[in-house]
Amino acid sequence: MKKILTGAATAAALSMGATAAHADCGEVSITQMDWASSSVVTAVSKFLMEQGYGCEVQVVPSSTVPALTSLAETGEPDILTEVWANSTPAYEPLQADGKLVELGNVLSDGGVEAWWIPAYLAESNPELTTWEGIMANPAAVGGKFHDCPSGWACDIINNNNLKAAKIEGSGLERFQHGSGETLQTSIAAAYAEKAPWFGYYWAPTAVLGKYPMVQVKVPDYDAEKHACNGDVDCATPGFSAYPASKVVTAASKAFVDENPDIAALMGNVSFTNAQMGEVLAWRLDNNASYDEAAVYFLTNNKETWAGWLNDEARGKLSALLK
Repeated sequence: MKKILTGAATAAALSMGATAAHADCGEVSITQMDWASSSVVTAVSKFLMEQGYGCEVQVVPSSTVPALTSLAETGEPDILTEVWANSTPAYEPLQADGKLVELGNVLSDGGVEAWWIPAYLAESNPELTTWEGIMANPAAVGGKFHDCPSGWACDIINNNNLKAAKIEGSGLERFQHGSGETLQTSIAAAYAEKAPWFGYYWAPTAVLGKYPMVQVKVPDYDAEKHACNGDVDCATPGFSAYPASKVVTAASKAFVDENPDIAALMGNVSFTNAQMGEVLAWRLDNNASYDEAAVYFLTNNKETWAGWLNDEARGKLSALLK
């Protein structure tokens, strides 16, 4: 299945290559954040920019904080994919300074960030669905909080939340994963053995679609506490749930001014949680690459992405739209 899809897309891309090469887009740099949904967004966007608009796209592996820092200091990368704006304190100041432009909501339903335990653990130990229940028996969740990698916005927020919750000496330790892949694998491994697991994750993801998880009740969202928790130098961390997340595509102001057609395209690129969850689950089940996942989405959602394009790009990609 993967070979058929990839072959069809490659053939179409090659047939359109001569036309695309004459377009006046030029070079574009775009992030590939180090988690699955953002990587799918990047792969889909890269294909559309190259084959529909004639761009020469450079993919820049990154994560939220380094990407925003780079944009602030150098004006690059041009495009930032899947920025979880509510969890990124640097985002609004960059907007206010005119260095960054919000193009659109790349996850139209918004994103969910929370602390979770597996559904089977919640069924056998319902008291563990609250923070107080976990603190009363940390061993029941394995004595470990599985946290996101360094460089992610949630790294700083979770660390400050755990400081505010005073976990030192409690029997619960923070375990920071080296990548989004190993964090994902830890959930799959726990499910395989019906073992304890407790930690951070987000939606939409293939993982939460494939492995049912239950949110742990923590103190309600507090805007002031959450804002401080997003600062690595927060002097007074406070325990707060995550807000419902606005998840956006953003770009440098200079790039938007110089490339209005590409800015318009990237403002239109938007996935529902159901669409993204389906693509991610397919990728997981088929051990597929992000490029293959992009082809899967493009093949099965033609009516969606056709509406993202301008007339000229739609003509160039007409072979795929039949």
